[in-house]
Amino acid sequence: MAGSPFVTPEEATAAEAVAAIADELAVFDDWMDRYGYIIELGRKLPPFPDGWANDAHRIPGCQSRVWMEAEPRDGALFFAGASDAAIVSGLVALLLRVYSGRTAEEILATDPVFLKDLGLIEALSTNRGNGIASMARAIRERATAARALA
Repeated sequence: MAGSPFVTPEEATAAEAVAAIADELAVFDDWMDRYGYIIELGRKLPPFPDGWANDAHRIPGCQSRVWMEAEPRDGALFFAGASDAAIVSGLVALLLRVYSGRTAEEILATDPVFLKDLGLIEALSTNRGNGIASMARAIRERATAARALA
């Protein structure tokens, strides 16, 4: 959907997205370079509608402001997201690359432990680590709700 704020998956499955992200991050020798790459991913997120940057779309538990919206379409859940912080926008982009455009079952079957496995949680400040965990939890809550409606 051209102009859509929702992220369309690049990889066929969430597991393939996690593997691709791991390969991309492995190219960089140090965390400063990885951060630069993550920030660049955030800049490539589809534009988030200004009207959604409100408390109704805000993810609690994040140090920075993070907003997210979900839309069920064709049996899958598509996510849009944004943050007022560059590094956090990149983390939103990573999460949405893994989870957007997937079925509720696939979302719930894909444990966000991959964030820890990739070293992302340890490399972040405690507050940012808690924030990304809050974002992953919000995505999983939306998937649980969508599955209940199916």
